[in-house]
Amino acid sequence: MIESYAVDTVKKNSKYNLIKKYGLTQFDSGAYTIPKQKIVVGNKTFFTDSLQVIVNNIVVDTTKQGLYDIKPIIEVKKTSGNWLKYLLISLLIIGVVAALLWWFIWRKKPLTEAEQIALLPPYDRAKLALKKLDESHYLEHEDLKTYYSELTLVIRKYLDEKVYDHALESTTDELVTRLNLLKQGNQIDLSAETIKNIESILKRADLVKFAKSAPDVALAELDRNTIDAEIDHVKDVLPEPDEEEKLLDEQYRNEQAQKKKRKKMIITVAICVFLLLATIGGFSLKYGFNYVKDTIIGHQSKELLEGNWVTSSYGFPPVSISTPKVLKRMDANIPDELKQQVDITTFGYGSLIDKFNVVVATSKYKNLGENKIDVQQAIEANLKMYEAAGAKNIITKNEKFETPNGAQGLKVFGTLSMPIPGTSKLENGKYVILGFTAQNVMQQIVLTWRENDTYADQIVERILNSIELKKEESK
Repeated sequence: MIESYAVDTVKKNSKYNLIKKYGLTQFDSGAYTIPKQKIVVGNKTFFTDSLQVIVNNIVVDTTKQGLYDIKPIIEVKKTSGNWLKYLLISLLIIGVVAALLWWFIWRKKPLTEAEQIALLPPYDRAKLALKKLDESHYLEHEDLKTYYSELTLVIRKYLDEKVYDHALESTTDELVTRLNLLKQGNQIDLSAETIKNIESILKRADLVKFAKSAPDVALAELDRNTIDAEIDHVKDVLPEPDEEEKLLDEQYRNEQAQKKKRKKMIITVAICVFLLLATIGGFSLKYGFNYVKDTIIGHQSKELLEGNWVTSSYGFPPVSISTPKVLKRMDANIPDELKQQVDITTFGYGSLIDKFNVVVATSKYKNLGENKIDVQQAIEANLKMYEAAGAKNIITKNEKFETPNGAQGLKVFGTLSMPIPGTSKLENGKYVILGFTAQNVMQQIVLTWRENDTYADQIVERILNSIELKKEESK
């Protein structure tokens, strides 16, 4: 029997006709007798007549229909899934990030005016600064304080780079004293007039900045020309740089270039790390940190849960079930004397020591007679198999179980300690054993998995919700 249809009720005059239909199948030709069927209506029992069914051979006209051998098994290519789409999206994101990093950090950008000035020699920078001072409107607005601040800054910067490296932070007296010492020590051949002119302008600038002195505009212009001339005088008396100094300058420029490159690398790495952490953080907030971690590192149960599931029927009468992998036929490994009493077909994936295990077994008992199958006893035999495989601390609970299509059976579930391969240690696990009976047939579904494995919990729930089998089976 492959299908039991619902009762069809037809009212005729003052009576009701109750019509019950069954779908039968038979693959061997011949004459078959369907025995009398018992029907109980209220407290009365009725029996139908027996029915003979003739299953005919299929007539084949070999002149029109060719005969062919059974085709060999072919390998089916595994579906690629969505990995190509995710790969393209990832490459697109990486490309966009790389393009932005190149454009804003690594691209050789045109030098700004300030960068171009910084690359000039000190003498040229000083001359350019005086030229810009001439183009300012400080004197037109009688802003002498700002004018003298800029003017003295020009000569101080030049002296700081070429003569005395503390000229910028020194007071006027300290700077003049240092210049006189350098002259007396024959380290630089500055004239007394040059030192006197620099001292005079610096002191006048101090009066303007701190004592609110207000010299004439003409004097301010004269001081500017004097500073211009004294810069030339300082340049003339400076010794020519020797090869060592040139090498030091070249080394300095190389160090500055390496420093700039290191800065770019640090910024690039920091941005990449920030984007990576931000991405992980965003997905962790949405899906949970463990899910993100398992996605990156990998998790066997997660891969099973998110893989391509297979829905198939196993054994006869068939058990329809959805599993992450196709269940393969397994050897039942029962004693020879038991084979005389029962035929067992077993399909499974994994084993007790694996992260996940599912088994579907169908047992057909021979010469059962009026005896009934003891589901509890059969399930206890499975628990003994657990113990034989090394499981300990088995805790058992029982409850009724009903499949989505209404078949009722017994559910035995609980926890156990499973052996870890290659060690003497145990780890906690869970199990579920379902048992269904129909006349001389018992069907079992056995599931074992690791405790605290949320993905395995979801797999088991999905499998249990997919099980379908007939409420009754008869020959």
